[in-house]
Amino acid sequence: MPDRALSTPLDDSFERYLQDKGKGRGGDGGNYRRNAGRELERFAEWAAGDRGADDWTGIGPDDVDREPTFDDLDERVFREYARHLGGDRGLKQNTVQTYYRYISAWCGWCVNEGYLEAHDAQRASAMAPLPEDDGRKPGDQQAWTSEHRHALTRHVDERARDAVEAYTTLPEGTDPLDKQRARYATLKAARDRALVFVLAYTAVRVGELLRDPNDPRRRGIRWEDLSLYDGSMDVYRKKQQWDAASLPDPVISPLRSYRKLMDPPTERWPVFPTFDQRTLATLVQDELTDRGDQPDVIDERRNEYARDLLLALDEDIRPPSITTDGARSILQRLSEAAEIDIANPKHDYLAPHGGRRGMGEVLVRAFGYTVAARYLDNSEEMVRERYSHIEAGELGDVATEALSEIDG
Repeated sequence: MPDRALSTPLDDSFERYLQDKGKGRGGDGGNYRRNAGRELERFAEWAAGDRGADDWTGIGPDDVDREPTFDDLDERVFREYARHLGGDRGLKQNTVQTYYRYISAWCGWCVNEGYLEAHDAQRASAMAPLPEDDGRKPGDQQAWTSEHRHALTRHVDERARDAVEAYTTLPEGTDPLDKQRARYATLKAARDRALVFVLAYTAVRVGELLRDPNDPRRRGIRWEDLSLYDGSMDVYRKKQQWDAASLPDPVISPLRSYRKLMDPPTERWPVFPTFDQRTLATLVQDELTDRGDQPDVIDERRNEYARDLLLALDEDIRPPSITTDGARSILQRLSEAAEIDIANPKHDYLAPHGGRRGMGEVLVRAFGYTVAARYLDNSEEMVRERYSHIEAGELGDVATEALSEIDG
């Protein structure tokens, strides 16, 4: 191996590795890139002695003041990092395993690229301090029950209906800004209702519906992606290609009502735009400036509207879709407002992925694994694994019935 590779600082390899693993043009996007990049930075800090126990000085020689290099790496280093993950950071067992896999994958890439001679991170001695998986099963993860689904959809439906009634029954002579505020409240309630119904009944991944800041290809669905007549929508699937997803009957009416209320200026508008005021204010100001308007004209124009979203609609200034994190915030707010009791160790609200898992439960119980796999856009093998608790419960019922017949 060239001495140059051995003397290379560890973090000099990070950007190339992340580009190879990233998604989109130039490898700049993707959740894996973001998560792996974060853990690689932590590993570099630990290797330099800037993270870990108070007496930890890093992996380099004590008498040399330099950044850690590939020459400093061996299986003992990875063993010590596995021990650090398992003991010093207070992480759960499966999280420790995940974080170590990021470092191990980078190590394997470094072998292929000539930075290292051997994949020491995969040696048994290096991995020995890692804790065993904590045994958390898919069935332990949140899945919306029928009660959850009905409570949340009923709440957002009532909220949207009340907002529409308040807006449409305003008396004549209502101040224009007050009327705009009522329209804005109606649009927000209708958007939230449509989002909840889509998450509750389509089983589409939230990352396929909304914008992911780390993946430029996931810009959120637009109205041009929906066919309410056919009951389908085009989404960018996890398998990195566009595909049609079903829109079952309960979803059609909220979407149709919402579209009528919003009346988007073009089909390229996001179905679920952000309502964040700071984002919209910056967007409106920048767009009107680009169109040649002077600052005083822009201020005067904005003062005519109670919210920048309404100005954006009138001027066809297309806002970004809400993000996946934004959807979580919305569901937290709605779960609290609906006073839904959630018994889950990780989420105290109805999380977006719980809607998908809840529909998976319904489909597996009603139609079996094959149909559920098609609807969930997963392999049947994966669906069987993730919903194995259902089969185990059914087999338990069979065993109970057999015991009753024999022992009885």
